[in-house]
Amino acid sequence: MKRIGVLTSGGDSPGMNAAVRAVVRKAIYHDVEVYGIYSGYAGLISGNIKKLELGSVGDIIQRGGTMLYSARCEEFKTKEGQQKGIEQLKKFGIDGLVVVGGDGSYRGAKALTEQGFPCIGVPGTIDNDIPGTDYTIGFDTALNTVIDAVDRIRDTATSHERAFIIEVMGRDAGDIALWAGLAGGAETIIIPEEGYNMDEIVTRVNKGRDRGKKHSIIIIAEGVASGVEFGKEFKEATDLDTRVSVLGHMQRGGSPTAADRVLASRLGAFAVELLMQGKGGRAVGIEKNELVDHDIIEVLSRTHVINMDMFKLSKELSI
Repeated sequence: MKRIGVLTSGGDSPGMNAAVRAVVRKAIYHDVEVYGIYSGYAGLISGNIKKLELGSVGDIIQRGGTMLYSARCEEFKTKEGQQKGIEQLKKFGIDGLVVVGGDGSYRGAKALTEQGFPCIGVPGTIDNDIPGTDYTIGFDTALNTVIDAVDRIRDTATSHERAFIIEVMGRDAGDIALWAGLAGGAETIIIPEEGYNMDEIVTRVNKGRDRGKKHSIIIIAEGVASGVEFGKEFKEATDLDTRVSVLGHMQRGGSPTAADRVLASRLGAFAVELLMQGKGGRAVGIEKNELVDHDIIEVLSRTHVINMDMFKLSKELSI
């Protein structure tokens, strides 16, 4: 490996910049040139590629988002689009590619690998829904952003004796809702993996009211239902003064936590090590605080599994 490329794809997540920084500096330390591919796979197809130096990634470790930008690219899902991307990689003399992103980004890396171009996937998504790793880059930061919002909302919920429905991100995975709900002391957590039973929720809320509880916090993942629609259903079932907060894209922004900066740095550097060893078609991750790598095809064939022991505990603690 004399020259590698790095791109970020899909939804941005805090810590992506730290991962890019690690890729660039780890490679340069080993006398390997690095080229940044801007705007994800769309930039790969168009040839929006520039050489990165040490100074190119200075003062970015603390910044959210991604300095390489990100974009969706339907064209890259086609063989023709993938071939255009490979032609650009060859044009710039790039020998291997690090892809930072989620499930869709991994599929692009898998397609390139199948066509003989070595790629390493680095898990960057706030949803924490990539198999083969305990945590994804950005999850911890998004989680702390949500917890901060829950704490603030609880203050006003208590003051006005209201029920608050808080909608968080998580289309197919409920990790953000589950972890934030448990850490924030939510009375009810609703995740895509389990759905919900309104009668059970009403019973739990009424038990709280019977012992003098004046407010309630319910966290719902967007993949289950709209917070607004759920709020209407909940209000009709309980006749409680109910408000809805949709946190939206604020969960993706902000300076990454120390945990995400360290995770991104370790995974980015590890990806470079694998490429230097001549490996491709791998997805890096962290399991039990140890760096691991798996076949990217095998990772994509697996389904993310939520920690149901935590979900059970959240119910036990919210009585």
